Amino acid sequence: MRKITEQRSDYDHLEKMTIRELLININQEDMKVPPAITPCIPQIEKLVEGVVTRMKEGGRMFYVGAGTSGRMGILDASEIPPTFGAPYDLVIGLIAGGDGAIRRAVEQAEDILEAGWEDLQKHHIGENDVVVGIAASGTTPYVIGALRKAREMGLLTASITCNPGSPVTKEAEIPIVPIVGPEFVTGSTRMKSGTAQKLVLNMISTAAMIRLGHVVGNKMVDMQLTNAKLVERGTLMIMEDTGIEDYDTARALLLEHGNVRDAVLAVQKDRYV
Repeated sequence: MRKITEQRSDYDHLEKMTIRELLININQEDMKVPPAITPCIPQIEKLVEGVVTRMKEGGRMFYVGAGTSGRMGILDASEIPPTFGAPYDLVIGLIAGGDGAIRRAVEQAEDILEAGWEDLQKHHIGENDVVVGIAASGTTPYVIGALRKAREMGLLTASITCNPGSPVTKEAEIPIVPIVGPEFVTGSTRMKSGTAQKLVLNMISTAAMIRLGHVVGNKMVDMQLTNAKLVERGTLMIMEDTGIEDYDTARALLLEHGNVRDAVLAVQKDRYV
């Protein structure tokens, strides 16, 4: 049976379309992605619960993928420290072919079954860690091998793919399968499949970080102050949460304490002493 992600596009003669027609049709296809994720929420919930439980015991989460899928995992992992103030080794993205494959494809790197587990072992993977395999097609050997060995070792495993019944889903304890249908450009899984992966990863990591206490109210109180924009954002948060009206005073508090959480707590403590 031909994989859904490789099936012929519902559109033809793309080269004859106007730019407006191309954009409208791509947009119409993209609208199919969120509804495809909705049925997956119970599986995503189960994964987040497992991730939170294990992270409280010192565990980490690993994303394992190749090509676009690998890059999506690395993107999500790299955003966790600045957004939530979490350690850089709490969520780790691995891509077939190593870091060089982030920018340029590495020939046949994804076809080595043992390579995914070998890359995980470099991080001294342990029983409280979680492995999430990402593969739009669901047939990537690099991902299959990593999931298979991780599950044999008793780790919690999950997969994100857009092909139901694919090999990757059979290797993971928690298969997450948003079925987005054929791509606008036949087989180009960087499009709808990649968008689905990004949305699911957002849900997993954001929900986990919220449950681990890195968000208060609706604010990223532990975010890192890595640029002027984030300093301004943090300053405004402090003003809103404490009632301080002077921007410079709030900014000075933020820079003194290093994050919104500690600055707000310091103000609250002073008021009740």
